Amino acid sequence: MTRTKKSPSGAISIEDVAQRAGVSITTVSRVINKIGTVKEKNRVKVLEVVKELKFQPSIFAQRLATGKSNVVALIIPRYEGVFYSFYALELIRATGNLCEVFKLDLLLHLTDSHTRASLNLRGMGGLMFSDIIGTRYQVEEAINSGIPTVVINNYVKDLPVSCIAIDNAGGAENAVNYLVSLGHKKIAHISGDVATQAAALRLEGYIQALKKNNIPVKEEYILKTDYSRGQARSAAEALFKLPDTPTAVFVASDSMALEVMTLSREMGKNIPSDLSIVGFDDNPSGLYGPVALTTVRQPLIKMAEEGVKELKRLMDLKKGAQPKKIILATELVIRESCRTL
Repeated sequence: MTRTKKSPSGAISIEDVAQRAGVSITTVSRVINKIGTVKEKNRVKVLEVVKELKFQPSIFAQRLATGKSNVVALIIPRYEGVFYSFYALELIRATGNLCEVFKLDLLLHLTDSHTRASLNLRGMGGLMFSDIIGTRYQVEEAINSGIPTVVINNYVKDLPVSCIAIDNAGGAENAVNYLVSLGHKKIAHISGDVATQAAALRLEGYIQALKKNNIPVKEEYILKTDYSRGQARSAAEALFKLPDTPTAVFVASDSMALEVMTLSREMGKNIPSDLSIVGFDDNPSGLYGPVALTTVRQPLIKMAEEGVKELKRLMDLKKGAQPKKIILATELVIRESCRTL
């Protein structure tokens, strides 16, 4: 009688199945992965032993054997408060939902832009980068390795990679044009971290809108932050100390816009009578303050879903698949935080 020795972990291994069935490990692997060229009697024998031993084959081993993997990674730059971020949570939720539909296993990877570390690409079927902030070298490594790769929230012109981005400059222009249409000429901008493409393009859109409306661009009206509420508050304090204070401000995120609104009220100012405010994101929290926030809605869920769809297309086509480059439109959502002069 042949005894089956369990592995040190106590689990039945593929070697155990091969020993009990009297065949090679290669034969067991071919039967499990439904690869032909196995004699029928050996196939039946292996399946009987698998059932008898209640063998659970390693998913990763199966993928390595077949050369296919349905494991995809969503790579998000690590920053303070990432799991409280409306942007990050929307991307994770939408990506996870569609991966489940496509039967893709999703891994979440937070990467540190200050540490130049290569990604572990072993067993990966595809990669989706949320923006490129100090991670361009990782994107290049993924492309060179031949792993299907998509970048979202960043329009990548100079790399052969699929990307889905937001029309940040256009959204900013629409916000400033709206304020101009209300009679405002003294319009400030509190930007996000201009190291990110999104913040840089929103600043660019702000400047272009002023120029197109023949309004001088004042450097003292442009305050750059790191997207945090703390720096948004400091920027707003600086604006209110100016001799010629602005009548309106376009803020690069709703979270920061709400902080500006809070500070304004603390200083006894009325929104929108004393200051008109436009944000960017369409964060639901903007609906529940004393004044509903006018904002630029960016299609975060659609961006994430389009990213997953494109990644699935590349994974299915593999060789010869041409990358796609997509820009999604924004929408100005008018609420209560702006007034006509």
